[in-house]
Amino acid sequence: MSTASFLPAAARGRRRPTIRRLAAWLAAAACDPKASLWLVIGFATAHAVLWTLILINLKAAQDVHMDVAEAFAWGQKFQFGYGKHPPLAGWVAGLWFKLFPVADWATYALAMATLGCGLVISWLIALRVVDYRRAFFVVVMLALYPIFNFKGFKYNPDLLQLVTLPLVVLAYLNAFEKRSVRAGLWLGLAGALALMTKYWVLTMIGAIGLAALIHPERLKFLRSPAPWVAIVTLVIAMIPHLVWLRSVDFVPLTYAGDVYGLSSRAQSFQLVLGYIGHNLALLALPVALAAIALAWTPRWWLKLVRQPSALCAHAWSRGANQSVNFSQALNVWIIQSIVAIGPPLGGLIFTVYMKTDWGISLFFLTPLALVAIPSLRVQKIALFRIAAIWLVVSLATLAASPTIAVEELAVNPNGAATYGARSQLARELTEAWHSRFHSRWTVVAGTTEMGEPMTFYSPDHPAPFTPGELWSSGLTSLEEAKRLGFIGICDTTDGRLPVCEAWMKENGKDAEQLAITTQRFFKGRPGPAIGWKVYIVPPAK
Repeated sequence: MSTASFLPAAARGRRRPTIRRLAAWLAAAACDPKASLWLVIGFATAHAVLWTLILINLKAAQDVHMDVAEAFAWGQKFQFGYGKHPPLAGWVAGLWFKLFPVADWATYALAMATLGCGLVISWLIALRVVDYRRAFFVVVMLALYPIFNFKGFKYNPDLLQLVTLPLVVLAYLNAFEKRSVRAGLWLGLAGALALMTKYWVLTMIGAIGLAALIHPERLKFLRSPAPWVAIVTLVIAMIPHLVWLRSVDFVPLTYAGDVYGLSSRAQSFQLVLGYIGHNLALLALPVALAAIALAWTPRWWLKLVRQPSALCAHAWSRGANQSVNFSQALNVWIIQSIVAIGPPLGGLIFTVYMKTDWGISLFFLTPLALVAIPSLRVQKIALFRIAAIWLVVSLATLAASPTIAVEELAVNPNGAATYGARSQLARELTEAWHSRFHSRWTVVAGTTEMGEPMTFYSPDHPAPFTPGELWSSGLTSLEEAKRLGFIGICDTTDGRLPVCEAWMKENGKDAEQLAITTQRFFKGRPGPAIGWKVYIVPPAK
């Protein structure tokens, strides 16, 4: 017989912490006004670190995404706009890579750091609507939302909106409650910061405006100085960018109209359906896992067989709920409903090319909108359950990530866009330029898919120039490219090859022409072999 059996029950409890003790500690920390902030920051940091490691493994056979390389390129030169988008994403990338090396892992760390900030801000939003217990539950639900983990691998303006839009919602809820000049000032500044990220944020800003007009307590808010101070502050803060926008003849609007305008209503309808289905599928995972955490009971399998409805019944209760601020919850429900319905409806009406990625920034309020339902009861043990689910999912994905990376390459070995060895090409071209001119390679000419990766991977970080692009980033110009010399690149697998070759022959008449083939090998598996037509144009004499 074990000597442990002779020990008092309390002593045995001290020897080995039980699940209930861990659950009680987590619930106490989550509900403590002083400890909860550090708990959420610690959770967000752990999430960011874990998923950075996962992404490093998952993407080990790939170069960084074009959007990430583009943001890095923007960050090499601080401007008030970059052709297609406002400047904030470029500014953040520029600052980040002044602190961290230009390496693949740093881009995934940037993406996860962005999402970690979004988690903390979302918790602050939740505290305006629900109690501390529910607020922590919301944060873990968001961490299980694929946008906040494996789908959030690429840093770009869409991802950065998961910081700036939560800030706008937080500032609005604060202004709606306090209705002061200071609250209006913060709301205006938050709105300007969001608009400096991407103009798509107008969907959320518009939803907030409509919520302020629809809410039963609207007159209290509209009669206060807060909304009017916010509008004036936003306009003043946006003046430098508006001046830039006018100086480039509103080229971002040209970009949006040319790229995302459609003439086929049938195609628009299909894209809208795809957008809806994609985003519903992404939301289904955290909602399902949260439902498991809430409904789980001892001997759950017996209830599932005998009385399935009883399995979920204990999570619901009628009557008043002091854990929910109904007035602020109504704001969240209105905002989330508008941004869920408005964009796809607008896409149908205006025949817009609806990208699934446009939903990245629009559903971060969904977990809060669900948890804020007054009849829903969130028990303390549910916090432990959902945190345990998050930990198991994250650790299991980390363990499987090296195998997943190999299998993905095996399934799609000829994926030129995904597995093309552009980083290898960048290094070879840098050496070719140095051996000929003994100077820094300053300009690369090619499509966005070609130019930006060269900027990221070459140690010289040449400025990208995209031939024929009406919405130039402004990082360089054709005149500067001819004066300093450039390397032009045409991808032989790209359908735009004839156009690229024609431009190179016209603008690089004295160019040295090379044919280079690159191929990536990962864990003994070959990627696609891609041929590149290279034009090395010397600096002007």
